[in-house]
Amino acid sequence: MPYINIQITREGTAPGRNAVTAEEKAALIKGASQLMLDVLNKPFDSTFVVIDEVDPDNWGWGGLPALEFRKQREASRR
Repeated sequence: MPYINIQITREGTAPGRNAVTAEEKAALIKGASQLMLDVLNKPFDSTFVVIDEVDPDNWGWGGLPALEFRKQREASRR
């Protein structure tokens, strides 16, 4: 019985969006379940997928809060 935990920041995938849509979550669940079927031959009804949305303030990256890391990375690309 596979258990898959997907953690994503509570942000949209397009500029200006601040949430992941129900359709995007459904696609993640289907895709993760399909991966288990394709790779490990685990049927959909035995695979559990949990999506945790994390506020970006609670997400760290490169020793910094994620939003600060992104700002610095973007500035270094210019």
